[in-house]
Amino acid sequence: MTHRSTTSLIAGKNRRWLSLVTLLALGAAGTGIYFQDGIAAPEQKAERSKGRRLFQEDDAPAVVAVETAGSGDFPVYLNALGTVTALKTVTVKPRVDGELVKINFSEGQLVKAGDLLAEIDPRPFQVQLQQVQGQLQRDQALLKNAELDQARYQTLLEQDSIAAQQTVTQEAVVKQYRGSVEMDQALVDNAKLQLGYAKLTAPISGRVGLRQIDQGNIVRAGDANGLVVITQLQPISVVFTLPEDQLPEVAKRYRAGKTIDIEAFDRSGKTKLADGKLIALDNQIDPTTGTIKLKAEFDNRDQTLFANQFVNIRMHLETLRGVTQMPAAALQHDAQGAFVYVVDGENVAHLRRIAPGPGNDQKIAVPSALAAGEALIVNGSDRVKDGGKVDVAERDGQTVAAPADPHPAAGQAGSRRRRG
Repeated sequence: MTHRSTTSLIAGKNRRWLSLVTLLALGAAGTGIYFQDGIAAPEQKAERSKGRRLFQEDDAPAVVAVETAGSGDFPVYLNALGTVTALKTVTVKPRVDGELVKINFSEGQLVKAGDLLAEIDPRPFQVQLQQVQGQLQRDQALLKNAELDQARYQTLLEQDSIAAQQTVTQEAVVKQYRGSVEMDQALVDNAKLQLGYAKLTAPISGRVGLRQIDQGNIVRAGDANGLVVITQLQPISVVFTLPEDQLPEVAKRYRAGKTIDIEAFDRSGKTKLADGKLIALDNQIDPTTGTIKLKAEFDNRDQTLFANQFVNIRMHLETLRGVTQMPAAALQHDAQGAFVYVVDGENVAHLRRIAPGPGNDQKIAVPSALAAGEALIVNGSDRVKDGGKVDVAERDGQTVAAPADPHPAAGQAGSRRRRG
């Protein structure tokens, strides 16, 4: 009984293994047929198609866009970031203590030097002035009487009717009263000065800011905030920095007495705010940043510049006359330096080494090695080789018609242009 059960178990296992092997064999055969039929082998077909397409694209001329180099006057600008700085900023503070009884300005108002801004209660200073004026009058009267006595004593001395000592004493009394009069006069002048300080006037012309204290408050000469701040806006200056390697050309023109024009733009660099000129160079270079400070002055007639405003500065250093100009997008660099691809009349690209001059976002001046009218590759240069053919799809921003496909059987992938 046990022997038959064991034999049956082994036979059952063998049948299951045989069934499994048979199924795997049939599946493998079916898969092979499936691949051979080409119905369920899209991956292989895609790989073969992809390889063929890549071969065709790499073998075809690179599709590029070109722009033509020009010639003309090229202005050279230096760009920097600057901060608007008022030539004068004054905090109007009271010089005497008292009640603020009147305010004669509006916030943001333009004022001229000498305009009345506010008044402090003048009555205490008027009383003080009257007091010292009365003291002055009294001492003046005493001085006059002493001078009369001195003149009389001098006459009596000449007549030998009085002792010389009395005349000398009277001279000393006269000098004493003259000193008192001079002291009284100084007190009167000081009282008048304090009374004048009761009126706060604008020390400079400019625009007043926000009022720091209201009418009715007691103000003191030691107040930190003061009454209001006046900022001179016309003219106004801008302080900006330049790298030290740009300093020699700027300093050369500045020391030669040539006018260096400055333009101030807003934060975006698109809207011009004011025109000015360079007025000063700092006397030292910042060792931490390697930059030097410069100052420009603007008349600010339109009042578009405000103190502490951040602006973009563009300095017109010089103008290169009749120089070749190339598009900035055509410039490339490698380990040997700067170069461009020049496309000739046969649509063959040639690598040319150049020494670029000053430039901007759109154009670069090239003093040599490039002539006006030459076509330079500005797009699609990643597949271009020196001496290789190219397919110009765009010239100076205009689309160029595609040439007829000489090998239509190669498929659409080889005939379509592709931007590099």
